[in-house]
Amino acid sequence: MGQRIQLVGTVPEQLFGKRLDQALAEMFPDYSRSRIKDWILAGQVKVNSVVLDKPREKVQGDESIEIEVVVEAQERHEAQDIDLNIVYEDEDLLVINKPEGLVVHPGAGNADGTLLNAMLNHSPEVANVPRAGIVHRLDKDTTGLMVIAKTIPAQTHLVEQLQAREISREYEAVVNGTMVAGGMVDKPIGRHPTKRTSMAVRESGKPATTHYRIIKKFRAHTHLRLKLETGRTHQIRVHMSHLRHPLVGDPLYGGRPRPPKGSSDEFIQVLRSYKRQALHAAQLALFHPISGEWMTWQAPLPDDFVDLLSAMEADSQLNPDLD
Repeated sequence: MGQRIQLVGTVPEQLFGKRLDQALAEMFPDYSRSRIKDWILAGQVKVNSVVLDKPREKVQGDESIEIEVVVEAQERHEAQDIDLNIVYEDEDLLVINKPEGLVVHPGAGNADGTLLNAMLNHSPEVANVPRAGIVHRLDKDTTGLMVIAKTIPAQTHLVEQLQAREISREYEAVVNGTMVAGGMVDKPIGRHPTKRTSMAVRESGKPATTHYRIIKKFRAHTHLRLKLETGRTHQIRVHMSHLRHPLVGDPLYGGRPRPPKGSSDEFIQVLRSYKRQALHAAQLALFHPISGEWMTWQAPLPDDFVDLLSAMEADSQLNPDLD
């Protein structure tokens, strides 16, 4: 079963001369122009009671518009009863605090057991929303805040905010090495030329900007707060590695253990046993996709991240003369 959508309206005179798909996108802003164009091409749009299947056709103003479509579920995935740490929920969106190890979307090696499967169980209506409402991702072993759309209008507006860089996302991370000061990385990111599962700074890549500031310096590590302007795959991990300060525990980008001189056996073991990138999506802020209200959420650091910082603090206190 899909979701039936019926839209009716009259073309305002100020849209005179615009393409049909452009005019309808302005009339019905809950739906993207590309989606409306598909509806036109499929013969699902009537202008003055006549089917018009040419998106480039110009409107004159005052035409009556009728659209009736059934939006089918985009993908057939199994609904699975997977616990979600829900931070906020209403009829339009859901904000979760994603745990370590939860894959966001099914793919190679992860056919199920994902956030998408959990969403289909928690909110079955998202089966009618592309990608089950998932508008951005966190890596499997990155923890923290994610927003998911529960309706097509909510998804349309959240994607628009992402593209306009209006959604604020802030992270905390621990990197190898003692950084001198905060700053910004403005380097394009693209697929690594030889390692197909990795990304890299590449001139042919997509623009990517990361801001960072220092929260605390340890003997051989730095606790950072980071803010994204863009949302490229592995962006923070790639940018920090580019600065030669890879994230602690990062298996892809060089975050192998680097115990400082004089480290205790216990601290060395803490570093060696930290097997994921030390990265947490700590704050999320956005305009509610329907009400327009500015909303902000925070997620506390997970226990393993807190334990890592505590071990680094203890090491610094035990070895003050070795800083």
